[in-house]
Amino acid sequence: MAALSPQAMILRVVEPDRARKLKLSSRPASVDALIAVIKEQLEIDLDFSLKYEDPDFDGKLTSLSDIDELPQKAVVHVSFEQDSSSVASTETMSSVSSSERGRRWPSHIFPIPTFSFDVELRLREGNAEFEKNNKQLQLTRDIKHDILEKLASVMYGYKAYPSDKEIAMVAEALVVKHPCLKEAGSQTGWNGWKNSLKFKMGNYRSKMRRAGCPEITVNAGKRSAMNPDNESSHSNIKRPKRAEVNFLPNFPQGENPSTLEQLRQKIVDEMKKAEKNLPLIKKDDANHLCSAATDHSEDMPTSKRAHGTLACTQNGI
Repeated sequence: MAALSPQAMILRVVEPDRARKLKLSSRPASVDALIAVIKEQLEIDLDFSLKYEDPDFDGKLTSLSDIDELPQKAVVHVSFEQDSSSVASTETMSSVSSSERGRRWPSHIFPIPTFSFDVELRLREGNAEFEKNNKQLQLTRDIKHDILEKLASVMYGYKAYPSDKEIAMVAEALVVKHPCLKEAGSQTGWNGWKNSLKFKMGNYRSKMRRAGCPEITVNAGKRSAMNPDNESSHSNIKRPKRAEVNFLPNFPQGENPSTLEQLRQKIVDEMKKAEKNLPLIKKDDANHLCSAATDHSEDMPTSKRAHGTLACTQNGI
């Protein structure tokens, strides 16, 4: 392997469920700058701090507070911070039925889904062994990935940005249903699963953002090394309010902003009639609301424009 240039760095970034290699052409100016680079390069949209394997203490983890402490070739560990659900949210839009997000988060026990056949088979065998000998299942990387991926998909069906408490609910429900997945030495038995799920949800949102999901792309383009003039990623993140579903739906199939604007005008004209066709208005209004939500969240229209856009819902329909 060729020797590194004086300023170049090679990092092994260890995340809860995987480790990745990151090459830097130069040493970042600060720890915050390094975190920003890791977020951008590895597509992580959660807040975290860094620990590194300190060669002065036989590789023991040490919190990284000074960028100069980090060796040129180092292993850094991502440590997620507590959920920050207090960031700003946009004004709510009326909820309509949607195949993408039509359910509210379970109030008591989170329903753990059925995994793929091979995973279910291993879990069934693991649960039997745990009941007999109190022995945890030794998970392979592929099985853990499948479990996390499935759970993230189901969680996203309820909420794109679950809170810290909600993620903990899923982790707890997982080990209750499959006790062989309990973590030895953990006070709760599921803290590690909680951290892995939190990170996996960040990855899942990145996947949805690349697929063009409006609820996620509306938060894209925040401040980064490549976009230093954008607003901070820690402020004005657009999320649904409590118990709100269908926060920012995709356009209906075959529709676009132009056709939905025509639909809006059609609703306004119908509302002016003495004898209104209420079933037609309700049907058109459901399709139009995704455009209204997008206008409000992305373009931030004036309250007068927003009021006019949602005239149909303001009239008791």
